[in-house]
Amino acid sequence: MVEIFIRNTTMLRTPVQTPYGVTLKELRELMVFRGREGAAKIEVMGGLHGLCEKLTSSVTRGLTVDTKEFKLRRDTFGQNRIPKVAPKSFLRLVWEALLDSTLIILVSAAIISLTLNQLKPMEDEEEETHGWIEGVAILVSVLVVVLVTAFNDFTKERQFRSLQNRIDCEQQFPVIRDGETSHIPVTEILVGDVCQVKYGDVIPADGVLIQSSDLKVDESSLTGESDYVKKKVYHDPMLLSGTNVMEGSGKMMVTAVGVNSQAGIIFMLLGAVAEKKKHMKKKDRIKKPAVALDDAGTDDDIEAPPPESRMKRKSVLQGKLTKLAVQIGYIGSAVAILTVVMLVLRFCINEFWLAQKPWHDSYYNYFIHYFIIGVTVLVVAVPEGLPLAVTISLAYSVKKMMKDNNLVRHLDACETMGNATIICSDKTGTLTTNRMTVVQTYIYDEFSKVVT
Repeated sequence: MVEIFIRNTTMLRTPVQTPYGVTLKELRELMVFRGREGAAKIEVMGGLHGLCEKLTSSVTRGLTVDTKEFKLRRDTFGQNRIPKVAPKSFLRLVWEALLDSTLIILVSAAIISLTLNQLKPMEDEEEETHGWIEGVAILVSVLVVVLVTAFNDFTKERQFRSLQNRIDCEQQFPVIRDGETSHIPVTEILVGDVCQVKYGDVIPADGVLIQSSDLKVDESSLTGESDYVKKKVYHDPMLLSGTNVMEGSGKMMVTAVGVNSQAGIIFMLLGAVAEKKKHMKKKDRIKKPAVALDDAGTDDDIEAPPPESRMKRKSVLQGKLTKLAVQIGYIGSAVAILTVVMLVLRFCINEFWLAQKPWHDSYYNYFIHYFIIGVTVLVVAVPEGLPLAVTISLAYSVKKMMKDNNLVRHLDACETMGNATIICSDKTGTLTTNRMTVVQTYIYDEFSKVVT
């Protein structure tokens, strides 16, 4: 449950002194409680009016517009932003693209081909001169696949971040300041603001309810409870950021924003625990000092989220092609081994059994030549053009869709949507295709259900 997560987390930043009658820690602890217990905690703090006085706000007029005071409030209680995960660098995307099993096989085959090319017998001058072409060609094809994949991922990530920043800037919410209602960006909401919430809104910050008109909220995103929670001023006044207003309307006073809200605490907790586990492995599990919110437990009791998979997800087609490439590699390896064995046996039978010749050091060149033939069979069997064709075709599809303002984050989504045969929708009414189709005719007093 959310309460366990919040009580086990660590304090992000608590100012030593505050010009307000309540501290950031007290507000965070207040939002842990639910139902009548939360209402009782508000009464202990002096009720809604007492809480408003401590935050130098007003139930009816909200905050007083003052730039300096807003800056002080923002420095004390934080701003309504959650730090975003740093984007992956181009080199990181290149490395992830190289982790593809097919590309690993191709690189291995190319390295073996180039290495053995230097060990060929000296009398094979033509092969010695042009034998490097096969290995270099494979490396070039792998390089093209990696660069195309990484560049597409890098470009799409920048476009999505730009779009997300634009959405964040344009997303506004109604608040009451100086007794007047105005719409401000969600990121500018401060602790002490009085916000108006209604059906369809996503609550932008944690707060306490000060007025309700049959308000019901969906808190499943935080608590997992699927039933709507009815909010009342003296029954369950706590409103959590990220939850959805499903019915009614009301007013709330903001008590926590950004990383200090319940959604922000959980978000930061997941990242902090994963980072701490990594740090403990590097430092032989040397514990770092931390200040807990309460004595209910420590953040070591929280299970870390599963580590992110290093392999990029693949579409159905890419998975099948990778499996095919691996199978071809197995078959090629078997044929290559069989070829080397047959050539060695033929040489031994002809030279040592039939011709009865003694061993000579020059025979090593023949065995090396037979081994190179086997490697050549293996290299030729690996389909180096397969991943290149798939990557280029999917990248082309993404470029075409971008012209229609359809941004695709993952290349495999093109194939997935192309294979969709059934679309299930909960839309009330009808879904049209913007196309008329004749299904029945009535011509010259003749009715027909068969249309040709």
